[in-house]
Amino acid sequence: MAEPYPQDAELLDVLTRTGEKTGVSKPRGLVHRDGDYHRAVHVWIYAESTRELLLQRRADCKESWPGQWDISSAGHISAGDSSLATARRELYEELGISLPKDAFELIFVFLQDTINNGKYINNEYNDVYLVTTLVPIPLEAFTLQETEVSSVKYIHIDEYKDLLAKGDEEFVPYDVEGQYGQLFTIIEQRYKENMESRSLALQKQLSQYAPLKLDLELTGLSEADKEALLYILKASMVIDDIFYEQVWYGNSALRDWLKEHSNSSYLDQLKWMSCLDENTAFLTTADSAVKLLRDSTKPVSGWKGIEYRVAFPVVKPPGASFYPPDMDKMEFKLWKNTLSSSEQKAATGYFSVIRRHGDSLPLTTSHNINQLESEKPLKSDDLFIVPFSQEYSSSLAKAAELLRKASELSDSPSLKKLLKTKADAFLSNDYYESDLAWMELDSKLDVTIGPYETYEDALFGYKATFESFVGIRDDIATSQVKLFGDHLQDLERNLPLDDMYKSESVVAAPIRVIQLLYNAGDVKGPQTVAFNLPNDERIVNEHGTSMVLLKNVSEAKFNNILKPIADVCIKEEQKEYIDFESFYTHTICHECCHGIGPHTIVLPSGEQSTVRMELQEVHSALEEAKADIVGLWALKFLIDEGLLPKTLVRSMYVSFLAGCFRSIRFGLEEAHGKGQALQFNWLYEKNAFLFHSDETFSVDFAKIEAAVESLSREILTIQAKGDKAAAILLLQKYANLTQPLRIALGKLEEVEVPVDIAPIFGAANKILDMSS
Repeated sequence: MAEPYPQDAELLDVLTRTGEKTGVSKPRGLVHRDGDYHRAVHVWIYAESTRELLLQRRADCKESWPGQWDISSAGHISAGDSSLATARRELYEELGISLPKDAFELIFVFLQDTINNGKYINNEYNDVYLVTTLVPIPLEAFTLQETEVSSVKYIHIDEYKDLLAKGDEEFVPYDVEGQYGQLFTIIEQRYKENMESRSLALQKQLSQYAPLKLDLELTGLSEADKEALLYILKASMVIDDIFYEQVWYGNSALRDWLKEHSNSSYLDQLKWMSCLDENTAFLTTADSAVKLLRDSTKPVSGWKGIEYRVAFPVVKPPGASFYPPDMDKMEFKLWKNTLSSSEQKAATGYFSVIRRHGDSLPLTTSHNINQLESEKPLKSDDLFIVPFSQEYSSSLAKAAELLRKASELSDSPSLKKLLKTKADAFLSNDYYESDLAWMELDSKLDVTIGPYETYEDALFGYKATFESFVGIRDDIATSQVKLFGDHLQDLERNLPLDDMYKSESVVAAPIRVIQLLYNAGDVKGPQTVAFNLPNDERIVNEHGTSMVLLKNVSEAKFNNILKPIADVCIKEEQKEYIDFESFYTHTICHECCHGIGPHTIVLPSGEQSTVRMELQEVHSALEEAKADIVGLWALKFLIDEGLLPKTLVRSMYVSFLAGCFRSIRFGLEEAHGKGQALQFNWLYEKNAFLFHSDETFSVDFAKIEAAVESLSREILTIQAKGDKAAAILLLQKYANLTQPLRIALGKLEEVEVPVDIAPIFGAANKILDMSS
């Protein structure tokens, strides 16, 4: 029989030893009695001008550490509640401060395993938040909860750290030499700024991207399409805004702040430029935008209100801004299981975000204390689905209007149709017709715009980011690549994969070659040389995919990145095999191979699913590895069939080897880099790639073909079975920065070979400048 407990007892979510929700909740007293893992929040308020932390004195009636100085505010996360909503609520209830979610920076998670005063076991995960204000909040602005807090004060961070280290009994103990020392380390490091060294560090980071002009003549465009182009470019700029919001909800404020202050100093200018890099975060909350809240506390004469820094995450959120920042995978799974089948599709679909009811307070409008009082408590209750058309309604309405204007001006029937259907999709959230129109596009002015790739969703790989590519079709190059799209079924039929997993209905893929004029949205970091879309499995199964190759970007990357890499990393006698034709042809096959192999699959249970749904967050890396390695296999197959010249054989393998170092430099957190590391290490293990005493690499032509086929079979089989566990094991074993790779990357950094290009779109910028 269940043990009785008061009906109004606070329930806590019971967690696993690793901190995930179990789906079980228990009364707080029983959780502490039984030593169950649970979660709480710690909130620290830091004033940067005085380098002081706000402390509260715990009320004398408190069960633990009565009368001692402690964290600014803290509290348990009740069952069904969220971490961020709890942090906001505790700060309001204990100190009378109402702050929006963008004020709270999650700096680390601390596992506390203590027995407080011998009374109860505290196996507690603490989400530690930092709120950074410019100046201290006047003490008279606080409204204290008498049962929790008796008084508050500010204390210099160095003094507080010293008192904790000495074990002063007036203060609740925290081990500053242990996990909790991170609080002091993080704050000290970000404010111990040496302007000169920081500028040099950022300059070095930015120098990894080589600025390169991609100037195009608009030759071949009709006058009508030239007029339409302006509105397409303006719509693309809106897409840029949406993408930044998708990556992190504080990005818009941060970007505007950095742009506004970019002329203040050389360092500030470099900070503004740092949005170029998608890997290592150079900025911290100390660099972020400042917001003023006038009504976040009770009024104090002569004080204008709280000025706080918009929180900049210490670690890039794996779910970007598609999910609540404090949501874990188990919480999502438990919630998803309560939904109908149609709701589950929407929850895991490309074109929606997941939000909490408890996070729905506005971020930038007035946070009047009386307004918050009427809205208590800030319970999260559950998650809910918001379609893109609603989440980004203002921006999408603006982009839709611009595309409609472009559609009216264009004299190309297929382009008119694409622009109109895409504008409709932005408002309806149904992209099916617009993606079909994109596949049928037959216009000199080539446009790809909308939500497509899912790389930013590292939590599940479900959600698509917005992007835009505008280019001019290269008719001669397009006619030359037709054979690849025409032989997809032949490639599918001969894949190194058991026949039971192969499809007999692969549709020939149209391939368009363009010269890139402009891009926006999800284009930061590594510049793509081609893409294969759409990713929607409904369209892939019914109509196949289309490919777009960006030829001028490929040429720029080959000349500025791949050739210098080969000069450093490839054995002298094999350097002659590095050529653009091999690099470019493999790019084509890479994109073709996104369209073949397993997509919709049947699980052992007989249930139909997709590779993306089953592999979730590891899908992107494995899919990129598959397209690369199967693309290499496909090239050899087409050569053996007499469709490509045999002179390509050696050059394609050596160019692929050089390309491994190019992609791995994007970082192993990025899908292409992780996938490339997997391939390199597999082929190296099979002795298909050789490492020499002079620290250069070469291909063993006698072993490479079998090694490529074996890895192709391994990846394709994992995808066909939807075997996530096998995918994780494969990536864990091979997607690592091994010693040969470290040596190669170190040499490339030493001679300052760029990681990638940073395109400058002269013609497009000129059009936009003339219209402003």
